[in-house]
Amino acid sequence: MFSHIMLGSNDIARSKKFYDALFGAMGAKPGTEDAKGRLAYAHNGGRLMVSKPINGQPASHANGGTIGFTMTDSKQVDAWHKAGVANGGATAEDPPGVRQGGAGQMYLAYLRDPDGNKLCAVYRLPA
Repeated sequence: MFSHIMLGSNDIARSKKFYDALFGAMGAKPGTEDAKGRLAYAHNGGRLMVSKPINGQPASHANGGTIGFTMTDSKQVDAWHKAGVANGGATAEDPPGVRQGGAGQMYLAYLRDPDGNKLCAVYRLPA
């Protein structure tokens, strides 16, 4: 069901130290930092990312947080987004579409749920 979890941080270096230790204890590799300063951790098919909030505000319990859901294709992403907007959600970030990520191209859509939580639908395009 989930593709990734994104957590906000006010101090990426401090977060890297903390999460590197946690993932090391699980037998996983340290996180890698991308060009935007986000940390990425992968283990047992799951992915955790840590980032300063895109909106420039301080990280809080959910600011900078994203819950990502894996989709089967771009049509499912579009249907998910449409259903969300039709049922009290709001488009967040750019409209649904292809974006380049550290792991290749993805078709993404972002929503805020009625309480403001950020959600993402992800279809990873074949290489």
